[in-house]
Amino acid sequence: MSTVLRRPGRQDWRAESTPVEVRVSERADPRYQAFMLLRVGFTVLPIAMGIDKYFNAMTSWPQYLADWIDNIAPGTAQQFMYFVGGIEILAGILVALRPRYGAYLVAAWLAGIVVNLLSYGEWYDVAVRDFGLMLGALTLGRLASVYERRTAPDR
Repeated sequence: MSTVLRRPGRQDWRAESTPVEVRVSERADPRYQAFMLLRVGFTVLPIAMGIDKYFNAMTSWPQYLADWIDNIAPGTAQQFMYFVGGIEILAGILVALRPRYGAYLVAAWLAGIVVNLLSYGEWYDVAVRDFGLMLGALTLGRLASVYERRTAPDR
């Protein structure tokens, strides 16, 4: 039995006011574990992919750019990939700091990638994979609406 009292009507309770046994059991909760797995994944992967846009170590990224985007974007396809890489790095950092907002930025970014790949007309398998990743990012956003405020430090 906990001795921590909550004020009536208060929905938002912070980790500091949560009994230690509740915080420990929350880490064992599969829902919280899913939130943390998605948070780590959508932090590390966009940052790693964003860095690779500068080095083309995994693949030649400009080949995935649809012609119509290459025609309207200023500069070369590789220069556009530098811009894409920067956005992906920022999105990964935002997920690390504020998954509640960063997850939706990543989901929107993945939706743009899906549109690009479908309009290219050749990378349907990659588009379907990125659609699945987009659903994962949306799931992270929903879970973050519950778990982020419990783990955020007081301001």
